[in-house]
Amino acid sequence: MAEMMSGGKTGRDSMAKVSTVRDLRRRNRSALLRPLFLEGRLTRPELTGASGLSQATVSNVIGELQNEGLIVDAGTVDSDGGRPRQVLRIDADYGYVVGVDVGETRIRTELFDLSMEQRAAADHPLAHATAVEELADTVAATVRSVIDEAGVPPGHVLGVGVGVPGLVEHDDEVLVHGHAPGWQSVPLETLLRERIDQPLLIENGAKTLGQAEMWFGAGRGRSAAVIALLGTGVGACVVTGGSIYRGSTSSAGEWGHTVLQVGGRPCRCGGSGCLEAYVGADALLARYTGLTGRPPLEGVAPEAAVAQLVVHDPDDEAAAAVLAETVEYVGAGVANLVNLFNPEIIVLGGWVGLLLGRSHLPAIRDAAARYALRQPFERTDITVAQLGVDAVAMGAATLPVDELLATGAVGATQQRAALRP
Repeated sequence: MAEMMSGGKTGRDSMAKVSTVRDLRRRNRSALLRPLFLEGRLTRPELTGASGLSQATVSNVIGELQNEGLIVDAGTVDSDGGRPRQVLRIDADYGYVVGVDVGETRIRTELFDLSMEQRAAADHPLAHATAVEELADTVAATVRSVIDEAGVPPGHVLGVGVGVPGLVEHDDEVLVHGHAPGWQSVPLETLLRERIDQPLLIENGAKTLGQAEMWFGAGRGRSAAVIALLGTGVGACVVTGGSIYRGSTSSAGEWGHTVLQVGGRPCRCGGSGCLEAYVGADALLARYTGLTGRPPLEGVAPEAAVAQLVVHDPDDEAAAAVLAETVEYVGAGVANLVNLFNPEIIVLGGWVGLLLGRSHLPAIRDAAARYALRQPFERTDITVAQLGVDAVAMGAATLPVDELLATGAVGATQQRAALRP
């Protein structure tokens, strides 16, 4: 009996040792791949400093990654008094990622290489109240479309990230709750997996926007930030300690449904007085129409109508009134973010946020100053997103990249070979 017990313990110890070695390998590979991906090109000494690993470990891991084709040489740079140093980079063509922005009026799908250069893109308009099965069909069709357009083998696509409106519940199965499309516990992951062969990740669109801006845009280098999305809907990505804050059920960041006025305008969520009911695209157009009896432009898409309202004719007093009120509301909403989260920076993104921020940022800052606590406000930068209206799709594409980096790309080569036609 004693021998049997001893043997069982030895077996468990052996399994634990194997697991520890495997985990250590993943961590070491991840510690090198992440800075190399985010910085683009680094020397071995720079990677040693960025990773905290020993020179010997760095040399061994780099050799392993080079043998797999994930890391390649990128020339040399001069060193201080010594031989030129070799520069390394991730091979952009090692694999590809797809990002899908499921908006309320369109689906935008983009394919990127591992340098995050866009290789193909597709747009598909969405009709109001599109059935979720039809939407899943369309998403899958656009994914196939960009893979075909880019001319890459489907097996070299490392994953597909999807940014969606509404709350994304990450449990045994990913469920999406969206008041605008009328989704309640929609099993979007299951529906998409039936149609898409590649690994799949789903996240709220404001959070994918936030990740893109934190990695490549206005939030780069900051550890405490809020990236705000103002479009048809309104949301935010809260970053603390360099990581996205999701809350207990992944619903953190619903900035658009913080109450701006008790008993105020009805909101699409079923509540009243929400920020979205004042600064979302539909709210802007509805307030203008309420004053004039007509929209800013007849028979055009909401994007064009809101743009016309923002850059209105000087004689259009209704547009001027709606715009001034909107700036005040956005400023008050920004002040709430300052007071709640004390971020280093607040970034205004989304297509409405870009329109307002590019033309009225000083006025938004002034409004925020009137409502925010003085000390944290004076230490908060307020700026406009840098990556444009396609940042949600780009951020969605970073979801499989993040997974690749977190796992150290362990098994990625085998995965590509298994999926390769």
